[in-house]
Amino acid sequence: MLILASFSINSNSNNLKEQKDSIVVMAYYVPEKDYHPEQLPLNQLTHIIFSFTNVIDGEMKFRDEDNGGRLEQLVAQREHYPNLKVMIACGGWGADGFSDMAHTAENRRKFVESVIEFNTKYDLDGLDIDWEYPAIPAAKTGARPEDKQNFTLLMKELREGLNTLEREQTLTFASAGWERYYNNVEIKEVMKYADYMNVMTYDQIGSTSPFTGHHTALGLIQLEHIKDTPAWDFLESRKEEMKKEGYTFKPRSVERIVDYCIESGVDPKQIVIGAAFYGRAWKGVPPKENGLYQENSGSYIGWSGYSQIRKEFETDNNYQRYWDPIAKAPYLYSAKDSIFISYDDTVSVGLKTEYALKKKLGGIMFWQLGNDTKEENSLLKSMYDASIKGQ
Repeated sequence: MLILASFSINSNSNNLKEQKDSIVVMAYYVPEKDYHPEQLPLNQLTHIIFSFTNVIDGEMKFRDEDNGGRLEQLVAQREHYPNLKVMIACGGWGADGFSDMAHTAENRRKFVESVIEFNTKYDLDGLDIDWEYPAIPAAKTGARPEDKQNFTLLMKELREGLNTLEREQTLTFASAGWERYYNNVEIKEVMKYADYMNVMTYDQIGSTSPFTGHHTALGLIQLEHIKDTPAWDFLESRKEEMKKEGYTFKPRSVERIVDYCIESGVDPKQIVIGAAFYGRAWKGVPPKENGLYQENSGSYIGWSGYSQIRKEFETDNNYQRYWDPIAKAPYLYSAKDSIFISYDDTVSVGLKTEYALKKKLGGIMFWQLGNDTKEENSLLKSMYDASIKGQ
């Protein structure tokens, strides 16, 4: 059994010390049948995060054992890209087991030992914890109030354990792009042990929302910007109900949550913002304001990868691209079909990358690589070019 407490805590790896004007470009990657590691544009990335393992019987494991071979193939690409960091993600939306695993010292020790064994076996460069979310039973996952403190302990013990490995390890976690999440996380304490927090600044409005909006906006949207729209009317109708719940609605965006996190004491160089390589779409949307902040009759597509958006919607004359200068985000609207699509395109991901550089953040990440177009002028290429230009 490993005696983790005997090793010193390296609060952050050398990544932060060496980082000056450069930023990380991280891709979450879900292996695809027809998109193999040797085909990936790995030269445009600093980190790639293989997704996902899960908490199974208190340990980090693959549900699909075939993913072990796929991960080995990805790690083998470091021969051609020696500066690339290959990491593993544990969790994801709807993934359960975190609360129980983190609840006791014995359970945490068992999990950390499985992480050390896993990362040693596959010769990995780090771990991303994607617990959605501590103390919040999202997607009916287990949660308890003590998750707040237990998450800190888990990250501390993971840092200690990863520091025992010969290969330098990057420790990250996926955090939410909305403020309520941070009520349930001891963020200043957690950041003593994590290299980066990957802020999921996407899905900022869901497919079940009664009004349309930007799901991955960069710019600071204020309530006044949606005044005199159906979105405003809906929020006004629920104001008292939200007040009773202790909740105040604030339009979500990269700029809002980054400012909030910095004000909460997070080092900007530890903040990695998120881009969406997919879109959200609503149907039954009236043409006023070209569909923005309007009512809808439900989800048109739960989500659509950017490759599909470019192929089927950007090239369709029935759809027109609009740019919101406040949100610094594009959207597509078809008056003929009454369909509204919120997404990131090559312009918006470039701006997000430039923002990360200007703000001296840790970098930018995205979900997920397989959703990008395989054609020229991809989302990743736009992101990469912006990162190089800004150095």
